[in-house]
Amino acid sequence: MKLIGLAGWSGAGKTTLLTRVIPLLIARGMRVSTIKHAHHKFDVDTPGKDSFAHREAGATEVLVSSGRRFALMHELREEPEWPLRELLTKITPVDLLIIEGFKKDLHPKIEVHRQANGKPFLHPDDSAICGLVTDATVETALPHAHIDDIPAIAAMMEAMAVPLAEIGARDGAGA
Repeated sequence: MKLIGLAGWSGAGKTTLLTRVIPLLIARGMRVSTIKHAHHKFDVDTPGKDSFAHREAGATEVLVSSGRRFALMHELREEPEWPLRELLTKITPVDLLIIEGFKKDLHPKIEVHRQANGKPFLHPDDSAICGLVTDATVETALPHAHIDDIPAIAAMMEAMAVPLAEIGARDGAGA
């Protein structure tokens, strides 16, 4: 399994970009999964459902399964957020794992930058950024593509992805 990250400020278009690039990667015969970092309290469960009641009652994990999918919810309660390296152990191996967010981690990342966002570039201060996707004109030695050039972005992701085993070997990975 290989891994590549997408990093950028909120509003840069990371999720939109993924919804455009994933189908192209799949059409190329790849199995693709994602890990998305959420900064705020979020819930994938619905109040009133049995699984919600199980979690509210104090269950640490609740796995909901049907003939079409399953979802595993793990309540951290008062535990600290898990580092990326621990989350990686929960993913079924695929050809390409795309990490959205976790911009402070040391895995290889492609920066997604939208000029209208008014935020500074991340790559000057992050040596783990190995490529740039933007709608701005920028002079950089990094490989880069326009934010709407989906085939070029997919090619960058494939070329810059590294084997999962290399991630664990990096100092501080997941910290």
